[in-house]
Amino acid sequence: MRPSSGKDLQVLRRLFARQRIADRDAIFAALKTRSRMTLYRRLSELGYWSSYTHAGAYYTLKDIPVFDANALWLHKGVGFSRDGTLKKTIVRLVDQAEAGRLHRELEALLHLRVHNTLLELVHQGGLGRIPLLDGEYLYVSATAQKAAAQVAAREKQCAAVRSSLRPLELLQVIDVLVAVIHASRADARKIATRLQARGQDVTPEQVEIVFATYAIKKKTRSPSKRWRR
Repeated sequence: MRPSSGKDLQVLRRLFARQRIADRDAIFAALKTRSRMTLYRRLSELGYWSSYTHAGAYYTLKDIPVFDANALWLHKGVGFSRDGTLKKTIVRLVDQAEAGRLHRELEALLHLRVHNTLLELVHQGGLGRIPLLDGEYLYVSATAQKAAAQVAAREKQCAAVRSSLRPLELLQVIDVLVAVIHASRADARKIATRLQARGQDVTPEQVEIVFATYAIKKKTRSPSKRWRR
């Protein structure tokens, strides 16, 4: 015979008081049942959040998380969001961002790989995606007017960064172009990282300026014909 609802709730309160989050197996063990219906019924009586990481397999009670400014809470590598699901969380983070969000910015916020989820959202019309000069994509609102404002804000940010950069010396420019020749594709971040490993003080933004100056395309194995003449 199943314990009473009140006893189950006491068991769950003690479980979450000890460890703050729990997966399904831990909850099943605490309730001495394998019934998902019982699990969700008891959690619903207490009020709960499910994780946006780990395929939603972790739970916590409503009053436990202390959400940050982005409405996220991370505990022992498990993430929770006020939005509930990962897709809803990403859409909100992008919509609220004045200049949209880059893929790497979202991963840094969420502590999670989001490539496939972003592709799904773009294909489903939940987000827009704009290609940038450095081969990255800017993820923007699905609303056209808002997306246009986000793109403009991002372009303004990028222009400010470029204007603050010191120009590379000639030998550094040559090093960048040689690196492009030997690279499988012209990727500013990878080339900058490779040159930095050799002791060069070169940033991806400076590499991008070289790309623009010599009309280097992003998916070519070598610099443009204009440079090789």
